[in-house]
Amino acid sequence: MREPRESETTATTADSTLDEALNRLHRTGPEHLGRLSNHAPMAVEALARHGHASDVHGWIDGYRHKLEDMPPRTGLLLNEENWREVLGDPRHLGDWIAYFTGQLGKRPWQDVLVTWWPRLLPGILAGATHPAIRVGHAVRTLLADGAGASRTAELGHALGYWAARHLPLTPAAVPSGTVRAAEALAAVPAVPDQEGGILDRVARLSATPGWPAAAGALQAPSGPDDARDLLAELVRESTYRYADHAHGSPVMLVHAATAPNAVLRTLPALPRDLWAPSYAAAWQASAVVTAAYAPGSPLVSPAAAPPTPEEAFERAAAHGDEHVIKFADTALDVVAADPGRAAEALAAVGRACELIGAEG
Repeated sequence: MREPRESETTATTADSTLDEALNRLHRTGPEHLGRLSNHAPMAVEALARHGHASDVHGWIDGYRHKLEDMPPRTGLLLNEENWREVLGDPRHLGDWIAYFTGQLGKRPWQDVLVTWWPRLLPGILAGATHPAIRVGHAVRTLLADGAGASRTAELGHALGYWAARHLPLTPAAVPSGTVRAAEALAAVPAVPDQEGGILDRVARLSATPGWPAAAGALQAPSGPDDARDLLAELVRESTYRYADHAHGSPVMLVHAATAPNAVLRTLPALPRDLWAPSYAAAWQASAVVTAAYAPGSPLVSPAAAPPTPEEAFERAAAHGDEHVIKFADTALDVVAADPGRAAEALAAVGRACELIGAEG
């Protein structure tokens, strides 16, 4: 009998550790302190994915003060007739999670995702984009490692969180122009009054000079493949841009890259006719976060890049902040897709390590 290769043993250990961690985390809710997101399922998936499975349980122990119990159910039985009435109602957070975990126990996860993705996509700003990001991490695991009880349950928790916090933007930001991602992001105007949380800032967008034009300036896709390629470009440019602009809000501007990357990770599980609207929603998330937290001017001396992607993630894991870990995870995707500009993506990870946790 052939002995398992070291890589196979390592992968099996990582899968087992992630399953244990998800089971542990599913006893907790998706938020704490009212509406701050529980980042643990996303961070531990990234740690396990990049060779740090041995750090996962210790990381959760250190994050424990940010974990709260699962919110109680109200007794509402969600179904195809009444879901629209409570979409975006956080009072039903426990009901939504129970609904999706129940659905995923009865139907293939891809079927549930394909049914609900177009319903949830217009509200991608929900929870400051964290529910969509959590879905992206869950789908990556399901596609790469196969379905299992803890992994499908994680998708259910993520979808339920998104449904309960569903937040459409009116009017939506839809790519309908000819401008490529780097130029489009540079043209996004900053919300003049950058005070308060993301909900306060989003409420000021409609009165922000230049916003309507900038919101529609990004290149429109010619078809599904073009939408996928333009979305990948948006992820790359958002990541590179972080190095020079993160000082506007080091934590929040992470999501200008991680939210569209979550959508990109989900595309392979979706029918092609959903790729263009997915690209549009990803642009909306990135553009809104950019507008809400953009600095007055770029910082022209970015951090030195770690020498390798592995070193970059090692530094992020040692830093320990959930946003640094998730951003490094996205940056490594960018390096794999565009190795010629690896130094820019890795420098952005270095900037995240420098700035996050040092704001105070």
